[in-house]
Amino acid sequence: MIVKIYPENPDERLLKKITDSLEAGEIIIVPTDTIYAFCCDIRQQKAFEKICRIKQVSPEKATFSVVCQDMSHISEYTRQIPNYVFKALRKALPGPYTFILEANKNIPKIFHSKRSTVGIRITSDKVTQLVAQALGSPLVVSSVHEKDSEEEYYTHPELIHEKYEKHITYLIDGGTGHTVPSTVVDFTSGEAEIIREGAGDTGIF
Repeated sequence: MIVKIYPENPDERLLKKITDSLEAGEIIIVPTDTIYAFCCDIRQQKAFEKICRIKQVSPEKATFSVVCQDMSHISEYTRQIPNYVFKALRKALPGPYTFILEANKNIPKIFHSKRSTVGIRITSDKVTQLVAQALGSPLVVSSVHEKDSEEEYYTHPELIHEKYEKHITYLIDGGTGHTVPSTVVDFTSGEAEIIREGAGDTGIF
């Protein structure tokens, strides 16, 4: 089902239905400040595995990001963040960045497999922020990416829904999506390492 949420005046009943579906282990698709993404509740391992099946990747090789509500939430899922890293995050977030940080034990093992790191995002998309806040738990997201399509990323909500409606409960319509993914910055080596140049300006690091 395609639904619309207006951040300035959200339908609380609809928002409750969406968060209820996430808590029940269902999959939704959300807009972000970069591209549309599959989304599930971080507490729902089977939902994560379902996204892996949709994307035809093994959980061990899957690359997912954890969307936190705000900066204070990040520290709940990562090891102690050095001051210089914290300052960099404050400068860039919310925004189109994924930061690779050391994970702590609060991140379910299935989401970071054998790695001890986790990709953290705070999107500036107000709709997805609203969903994360209403859920009260981080969202696990992975881009809606079609390898065999002429378009690397789907941008039109109707086309995305047509392809994946059998696998999801809701698609939140955020308008035409973008085609450039987030900039990925790895801070686990002690300094900023640009893993992927994307929508976020790398000049701030």
